[in-house]
Amino acid sequence: MYDNCPKCNLRFEVEPGYFYAAMYVGYALNVALAVTIGIITYWFTGELESPWLYVITIFIGALAFAPANFRYSRVILLFWLSPKIKYLENYDHD
Repeated sequence: MYDNCPKCNLRFEVEPGYFYAAMYVGYALNVALAVTIGIITYWFTGELESPWLYVITIFIGALAFAPANFRYSRVILLFWLSPKIKYLENYDHD
């Protein structure tokens, strides 16, 4: 992520260690992803006997979505849970 916004120069890291809380948001995203992948796996296979099928598919899905999870957990923390930071859609700094 950028240290500062390229348009308005807003400093994204509000305080040192601010994004440690993003780990909790990332954990929630990962749990939602795991449940979704588990349901989709059951829907396609109908298999309940083999736990390794679910472990492998959830692991591959979590690994594939790890970069998006990392970025969007920070974005959600920054823009959704930090009310003092506002996004102005029509702002043009140029």
